[in-house]
Amino acid sequence: MTMSFSAKAGLLVATVTIAEGALTAPAAATPSDTGHADVQRALDHAVAAGAPGVVAEVRSPRGRWFGSAGESDTETGQKRRPSERFRIGSTTKAFTAAVVLQLVAEGKLSLDDTVEQWLPGLVAGNGYDGRKITIRHLLNHTSGIFNYGNDPGLFTKGMGDAWYEHRYDSYTPEQLVKIGLSNPPYFPPGGGFGYSNTNYFLAAMIVEKATGRTYGEELTRRIFRPLGLTGTYLPGGEAKIRGPHPVHYSTLFSAEPDPEIHDVTEMNQSFAWAAGGIVSTTGDLQRFFGALLGGRLLPPAEQREMFTTVATKGGPPWIPNTRYGLGIFSQELPCGGTVWGNGGATYGSWTYAMGTRDGEHLLTSQVNGDWSGLSIFDALLAAEFCPR
Repeated sequence: MTMSFSAKAGLLVATVTIAEGALTAPAAATPSDTGHADVQRALDHAVAAGAPGVVAEVRSPRGRWFGSAGESDTETGQKRRPSERFRIGSTTKAFTAAVVLQLVAEGKLSLDDTVEQWLPGLVAGNGYDGRKITIRHLLNHTSGIFNYGNDPGLFTKGMGDAWYEHRYDSYTPEQLVKIGLSNPPYFPPGGGFGYSNTNYFLAAMIVEKATGRTYGEELTRRIFRPLGLTGTYLPGGEAKIRGPHPVHYSTLFSAEPDPEIHDVTEMNQSFAWAAGGIVSTTGDLQRFFGALLGGRLLPPAEQREMFTTVATKGGPPWIPNTRYGLGIFSQELPCGGTVWGNGGATYGSWTYAMGTRDGEHLLTSQVNGDWSGLSIFDALLAAEFCPR
C-alpha cells in the first residue's frame, strides 16, 4: 500500500490517495489477547521502510500501552518518546466540529443555518451562493467549495525552495477563504463529497461570529481546559513548537526518486488554522477522542449528527473504505471491523487517531516524516484491531 500526493494535495492538510494493496487480516475488530507485539512490529517495519520515527499509543479496557520506533532527531539519535508534541494536521477538524456541535446544542446556531446568515456576502459569485450552503454542508464536506490549499498559486509556495521563502508567511482566514472561492466549486451544495479545508475555515469563522470570541479561545474553554489537554494548543502564527517535540521532516513535494529531506519543524501554520493547525500529543488525542466517541463532549442529538455519514466516493480522491460524518470519519478494516476518528498530515507530520465507536478502544499514532503515507497507519490499525 502506498500513498501519493497529487500536484494539488492542498499543503498536506487535504486530500490523500491510497493505492491498491490493502492489508489482510482475519477476525473482527476486538482487543488483542496477545499484547501489542504486532503493533510494535508494525512500528519497527515503518522505520525499516524509511520513516524517521513513529509512535503509537493504545487504550483499551485492558489498560494503556505506548510503543515507538526510530528517532525524534536523526542527527542526534534521540529516540521517540511519550508526551512529544507534534502538528496533527487535519485531525484538527474533529476539534472544530465538536465546538460547532456544542454551539448547536446550546441553541446558538443550527446545522441548517446557511453561511449567508452568519457571514453575509462572503460566499457569493463565481458559481457560489452562500444562501444554499449550510453549516452541515461545511462539516461533512458536501458544500462543493474549492479547497484553498489546492489553488495553484498558493500550492507552489509550499514546494521545494519556495517553502523556505514563505515558511513564515502569515494568512488571515478571510484571505484563504477568498483564495478558495476564486476557484470554481466542485459541485452544487449537497451534490457530492469534496474534501476542503475552506469548509472548516468558514465553520470556525461562524463560531467566532456566534460567540464573540476567537476560535482559539473557544477551543481552550470548551475542549482543551475541561479535558486537561496540557500538551495541546493552537499555535496561530507561532512558528516554534512548545515543549518536547520531534523534528518534523519533509521532502517538500520533491518528485526525485531519492529526495532531499528537510527539517520543517519551524513554520507559521496560520495557513492551516481550524482545518489543520493544532499541536498535540498521542496521550491528549487519546483523551479527546475517548471523550468525543464516548459521548462525553456532546449531547445525544448532536452525537447522532456527528456520526451521520456520507459516502466519500465519486468526488476528488480521498481515503478508500471510509464514510465522512461531521469532523470524523469511519474506516472499514480489512477484517470487516470499523473504526472511527480522524487523521491528518502537514509538513513533516502524519497523525492518525482511530477507535471503536464507543471510544473504549483507541489507537493514536504519529510519524515525523511526510513521505511514508497512510500505509503505516493501515498496518497499525490492522495489528491492533484485527488480531491474528
